[in-house]
Amino acid sequence: MERKPDPIDGARDLCFCPVDPAGAKTFTVKQLEHFNAAGFISPVTIFDAPEVEEIRGYIDELLGRVLGAADRRNSYSINSYHLVCKKLYDLAVDPRILACVKDILGEEVVLWGQHLFAKMPGDGKVVPLHQDAVFWPLTPSKSVTVWLAIDDADIDNAAMQFVPGTHRRGALEHEQLDLDGTRVLGRQVARAEEFTDRFLNVLKAGQVSLHSDLLLHGSDANDSNRRRAGLTLRYTAAEVRVIEGYEYWRKNAVHCLNGDPSGYWFNRRRPEGEHPEKMSDVYGEFDGQPLDAG
Repeated sequence: MERKPDPIDGARDLCFCPVDPAGAKTFTVKQLEHFNAAGFISPVTIFDAPEVEEIRGYIDELLGRVLGAADRRNSYSINSYHLVCKKLYDLAVDPRILACVKDILGEEVVLWGQHLFAKMPGDGKVVPLHQDAVFWPLTPSKSVTVWLAIDDADIDNAAMQFVPGTHRRGALEHEQLDLDGTRVLGRQVARAEEFTDRFLNVLKAGQVSLHSDLLLHGSDANDSNRRRAGLTLRYTAAEVRVIEGYEYWRKNAVHCLNGDPSGYWFNRRRPEGEHPEKMSDVYGEFDGQPLDAG
């Protein structure tokens, strides 16, 4: 499979859209002001201890099925499985999570993607410092990622790192990197070593963080004996559009809150069961494997 060309910046509006703190309902005005200034809100407690235990047990089983399958999938391959796994779908539409999203994106929202980043013990792969919006064919830049901690995430097991305020700098220059087994993604912001002011996103299992699609973020390799799994939930305002040539990005969407009255975004149904095997042939650069690998 040949790599799909990266979106052309001239076709997109990659400027941060500030949130109106006056509309705060779930968050405080101060929290939303911090989102505007720093690009993220963290931590936010969503699930209690019994719920966390249930979710972690589910993820344990899901990872076991994927990693035990006779195919090329790995611990980063669980991407958009909300299409085939009802529990992942249910997490994406949990009203407590959506109440947080609503304060940032408004009433008309779609989930367009979901990805489990499971850094296994001694994993060895870094997530290079990058901005998501640079590589997403969406315009305008009005998306937010909810990062749900399945396990406790801290400095020892490679918690995610943010570079506060970089979301206000527009699209930064990025460089292509080889997928040589040491990294999950093949893209990194140019001169990454210059971004030394980093916030370590320490989370307890069941907590979430929310960050702008323009915020620089990444994570180190997990050299510990503890797993660090986090489920990313990608939401965008329903008014956002996909640029020409990338229309398939609409197809994984789920309408949330008041959804998309225009009908532009698809609205996928809740799966009837748990069928990760249906995604056995879906893998690529997002899990550290070259897209053209056989």
